[in-house]
Amino acid sequence: MTLDPQAAEILKRAAESDTPGLGEGSPEEGREIFAGTTALLGLPAPEVKQISEVNIPGPNGDIRSKVIFPAGENSDTDNLPILIYYHGGGWVIGSPESHIGETCFYANEANCIVIVPDYRLAPEHPFPAAPQDCYAVLEWVSANAADIGGDASKIAVAGDSAGGNLAAVVAQMSKVNKGPDLALQLLIYPATRMGASTQSYKDFNDGYFLTGQAMNWFFNHYLKKAAHWDNPLASPLLSKDLSGLAPAYVMTAGFDPLRDEGKAYADRLKDAGVPVDYVCYKSQIHGFVSMAGALDEGKQFLREAAAVLRKAFTS
Repeated sequence: MTLDPQAAEILKRAAESDTPGLGEGSPEEGREIFAGTTALLGLPAPEVKQISEVNIPGPNGDIRSKVIFPAGENSDTDNLPILIYYHGGGWVIGSPESHIGETCFYANEANCIVIVPDYRLAPEHPFPAAPQDCYAVLEWVSANAADIGGDASKIAVAGDSAGGNLAAVVAQMSKVNKGPDLALQLLIYPATRMGASTQSYKDFNDGYFLTGQAMNWFFNHYLKKAAHWDNPLASPLLSKDLSGLAPAYVMTAGFDPLRDEGKAYADRLKDAGVPVDYVCYKSQIHGFVSMAGALDEGKQFLREAAAVLRKAFTS
């Protein structure tokens, strides 16, 4: 594998800067740095019809959520499909605002309403707060789809990194709870096994944006009991039965510690009879989609993912 030259340049500039990397410093410092990084390197948010906010009832109070309505000639149509997007950031950092570029892009290009919840973050709210909030959002969206101009029969979940983990977990929760039904789970370099010891962890433990040290920093903030590491609501790869889950599109990056566990989850879904499309961006680093303002392959993936969503919503 050969590292993408644009990604290599970003890594070079990061190494030469004085800015702390992921997993260095406090959660508050990490949130500020991550917000700055995504604002600098992320895809500029395209103009959409409207961005509003709704407070969705959750298990421990309201969950502030962005609601993005697509621009374009079809945006006034009722019964639009709905994408619930769970932002990445290791369950500790990130926000709806840090992923506004991608989510507005999905709204326009997939012609759907996008809901982006500000689910509770660790360490203030450790596991299982995040999956509980994320499933509560799905339940609310299904029950209130018509009120926001959406179609409850066409709901997809998506997310990147920790958000990909949460999307996978929510898909499993929807199966266990017999609904709401999902049209697709779009998993973008997802974390599927807490504390993995895969070859990709060993190969890319340092120097490629996301490091093994950073993952341990995230894990230790998110998981407060030893038993939580092996709980399928944290490690969806450990679920005993993956049959009957929603169709999946799983993407991994070649220079990413999480690569092998993402591929392992796609393989297990296939073995369970779940329709799965798997792609690996072999030249890319973890987080490259959130750097689509600077990385051509980030833009390429966003276009491909939007096409996958359109197909799922019309099939």
